[in-house]
Amino acid sequence: MRKKLPNNHDVIHFYQKKDGAFWDDESIFTAYDKENLPDKTAIKYSHRDPDGRMYQLDNLINPNQNRPNLTYEFLGVSRVWRWTRERMTEAHRRGLVIQNRPGVVPRLKRYLDEQRGIPLSDVWPDIPPLNSQAQERLGYPTQKPQALLERIIQTSCPAGGVVLDPFCGCGTAVHAAEKLERRWIGIDITHLAISLIERRLKDAFQGITFDVQGTPKDFEGARDLAARDKNQFQWWAVSLVDAVPQGGVRKKGMDRGIDGIRWVRTGPKQTDVEQVVVSVKGGENVTSAMVRDLKGTVEREQAAAGLFVTLAEPTREMLREAAAAGFFETSFGRHPKIQIVTIRELPAGMKVGLPALGRGEGFRRAPRERGAGATQIGMDL
Repeated sequence: MRKKLPNNHDVIHFYQKKDGAFWDDESIFTAYDKENLPDKTAIKYSHRDPDGRMYQLDNLINPNQNRPNLTYEFLGVSRVWRWTRERMTEAHRRGLVIQNRPGVVPRLKRYLDEQRGIPLSDVWPDIPPLNSQAQERLGYPTQKPQALLERIIQTSCPAGGVVLDPFCGCGTAVHAAEKLERRWIGIDITHLAISLIERRLKDAFQGITFDVQGTPKDFEGARDLAARDKNQFQWWAVSLVDAVPQGGVRKKGMDRGIDGIRWVRTGPKQTDVEQVVVSVKGGENVTSAMVRDLKGTVEREQAAAGLFVTLAEPTREMLREAAAAGFFETSFGRHPKIQIVTIRELPAGMKVGLPALGRGEGFRRAPRERGAGATQIGMDL
């Protein structure tokens, strides 16, 4: 029997450097739900237009009775009004000032959908957690709802301001900042996170440009990364071939001969997808036996093909071993069963001879957003 309350919420800590820190009062309201209004609001807004718009009849009398310039007769009623005669006349013409019967004090038709909404409290139940079927879910275990980050940014960062996320993860904060036309800087220590964010931003924002600092830009940079951190090198190399690490986010190296999976389309239907197994080698010595191991892994996993990504140049025996594996057939043609690609070729823009990417397990593609900008992403290594 469970003897404690569930731990089902997070806490957001808010800090500011000085009293003049930006705060947007307009962004701390949520729109009214007409089907689930608070009782007090439902009582006030009890009238409906023929088109269904809800409204209340509000007071037009000025609380300050000492306003000679606002004292006049309107629709047969003399009062000290809130507005000038010109403004009252225009509002009446537009149907916003109504008089139910002659001699009755006119009132203002105030629409519910023109009000700011319900002010936020310190509990935000209107933003649900991401479920497994959410369109924005990419497969990253600590991913937060984008609506949550958009609200935080709108509330605390002015238009044109800078958003800093020093623990990017899968990049929800920088994605939200880009969508809201803020400048941003993102930092993470893993090449897996940075490659995921790069792909996410390019998928979501057509034509976006940004700088990535700290990832290998050439062969020597790749060799240096491989010497310093095998796992980080593998994650970076897997991203070069549009694959995802086997098992997603992991702290240790991959096992069973699989460093990554790339899902490819094999037919006209969205469900016509198969996996390509990726094996990464960051050592200086590679052999044909490693290619045979990859062939065995492809057969064991019943995969469509295998990609052998190597830092060192392949030997002739390795190339012959790969060629002997033959081809696999799809609706889009024949493709090598085993391909060997080098790290020296990939950053230069080499295209892998495989069908188009398909949607499978692992990290998903981000939906397309409207708008893009020139921004920056940083990486701390």
